[in-house]
Amino acid sequence: MNISTEVLHLPLRDPFRIARAEPDRQMTTVIVELEWSGLRGLGEAYPVAYYGETPVTIGVVLPLLAEVVEPLGLPPANATDALEWLAAAERAMDERIGGHHAAKAGLDIALHDAVARGMGIPVRELLGTPEEIPPTDFSIGIDEPAIVAERALAAARFPALKIKVGGTADLETLERVRAIYSGPIRVDANTGWEPEAAAALLPELVRLGVELIEQPFRAHELGRLRWLQERSSLPIVADESAETVDDLDALLGVVQGVNVKLMKCGGVGPGLRMLRRARELGFRTMLGCMEETSVGIAAAAALAGLADWVDLDGNLLLASEPFSGLELDDDCRWRLGSSPGLGVERSGHRGLITTRFGPGSSGVEKSVENLVDQ
Repeated sequence: MNISTEVLHLPLRDPFRIARAEPDRQMTTVIVELEWSGLRGLGEAYPVAYYGETPVTIGVVLPLLAEVVEPLGLPPANATDALEWLAAAERAMDERIGGHHAAKAGLDIALHDAVARGMGIPVRELLGTPEEIPPTDFSIGIDEPAIVAERALAAARFPALKIKVGGTADLETLERVRAIYSGPIRVDANTGWEPEAAAALLPELVRLGVELIEQPFRAHELGRLRWLQERSSLPIVADESAETVDDLDALLGVVQGVNVKLMKCGGVGPGLRMLRRARELGFRTMLGCMEETSVGIAAAAALAGLADWVDLDGNLLLASEPFSGLELDDDCRWRLGSSPGLGVERSGHRGLITTRFGPGSSGVEKSVENLVDQ
């Protein structure tokens, strides 16, 4: 098994601020490429410092994960056995090292892409998930209210907008957006609110036609989340409080919805299990993302038919990206075509740092490549 990683630094179309202090003008992600006895797959590992991951940790962890997957042997050629093999790979990775879910997602996505490509079918068909999927919303970061409204107007074709809040002018921002946009508004505080202020906002959010409230308080403050949900007619959706499937039971009676992201939970397989378990427990489900390229978004889109709300717009926030093949239809739904695997291919430059490792290597070889114009 040969795996290479490429660190990409890509500019965002607009500044994208959230309530937590994170870079807002460019994103950094890690692309994973797998080659194994004729199989080829693309994956993505988007590191978020909030969850303790960086490009460096991903580069260190990926070889450890590959070491435990390769002894499983090549994946079977039929879908049923291949899914069992992918589940075994997931278990082996979890047993090898805890956490590091973005790194695991990078390899898991690449494995799903490689297996489906080898069988000549889309990842969605391999998984048996619904072909009909909800449309995605479009996210707008924190900024001056007039600027947010201007961006909302530019994104008015989307059937729902997700407005980042937790700044100094949340109500004015939402008033300005509602003045120019008639569709559903979803608000996401990214842990940035305090209880009394959030409760005082509830009547205004209802008046403005807000559809849901995502992660108003810090991740482990489940008592505060329950307190607000008991006072809110709007569903509270846990994001930072719902990293993996193991977090779901503790959220029963606390919130009405959970946001599943491949980079939080470990990839396609863990995301599928988390969506199904959330539905079993009676949660409404959102399928979300980071500011990922089309590789990560295509992987998540293969699961989108299982979600109530879809928030898969990370690649739309980028000024450019080196991948093609994923397309949005006129209704803002991702087209799940018939192309094998994820249906995404490289179309632009090769990257900044490539790390290669595999059987017989005496460690990790690193090479720095020149950045070529897209």
